[in-house]
Amino acid sequence: MKNAVGAVDTVLLLGGRSEIGLAIVRRLVEGGARKVLLAVRGGEPDPESVRRLESAGASLVEGLEFDVSRPETHEAVVTAAVERLGDLDVVIDAVGVLGSTSAYEKDPASAADSAVANFAGHVGIGLAVAARLREQGHGTFVVLSSVAGVRVRRANYVYGAAKAGLDGFAQGLGDALSGSGAKVMVVRPGFVRTQMTAGMPDAPFPTGPEEVAQAVVTGLAQGRETVWAPAKLAAVFGVLRLLPRAVWRRMPA
Repeated sequence: MKNAVGAVDTVLLLGGRSEIGLAIVRRLVEGGARKVLLAVRGGEPDPESVRRLESAGASLVEGLEFDVSRPETHEAVVTAAVERLGDLDVVIDAVGVLGSTSAYEKDPASAADSAVANFAGHVGIGLAVAARLREQGHGTFVVLSSVAGVRVRRANYVYGAAKAGLDGFAQGLGDALSGSGAKVMVVRPGFVRTQMTAGMPDAPFPTGPEEVAQAVVTGLAQGRETVWAPAKLAAVFGVLRLLPRAVWRRMPA
């Protein structure tokens, strides 16, 4: 439940090792959140991440077992989170893998696994989270999508297709929650400099986890449904979506 002045009190981070997700959580803690669960495979978050959140002001920072590829466990994950946090004020879905298109083309099974990690697995946890938020009558589900899903490029079409599915699912879920008091906020970052993208050349308008985190926290405060990071990408992709396909496929990777 939000605290006496209406600030976020509880946060569940799905993908508790995500640099972007942890940056968002830290800013929420600095803004007043006090109880945090970091949901990760194996249930043990990085000790340094825990220490930083405690130093920022959190009174509770614990791990929670979560595997996005095991949808049969997702309802139990949400139940366990509620047992430890109470109402869920903000749930952040930051699970995902990037991978290599060339590697996926050589190993279709790994491509399918990545589609589960980036899209299919999110359906189960998303519906479970939405059911809880609807029941409690408040809360925001923050879904980290990507501009890669706004229009899929040949250079990363396996990843982009999965993000397109996730983005569409999140929008539909938000519509399904309309009128319940609960919300979904879709976040569309561009190229973010993280460990996952280390060694890759920057795409246009690169950003970092802290900039994305600030955009998300601002979006939460404003009650927005969609956040672009950086904001200028909304206008950029407004144009790119209109390009003829023959032109789009010749765009630089």
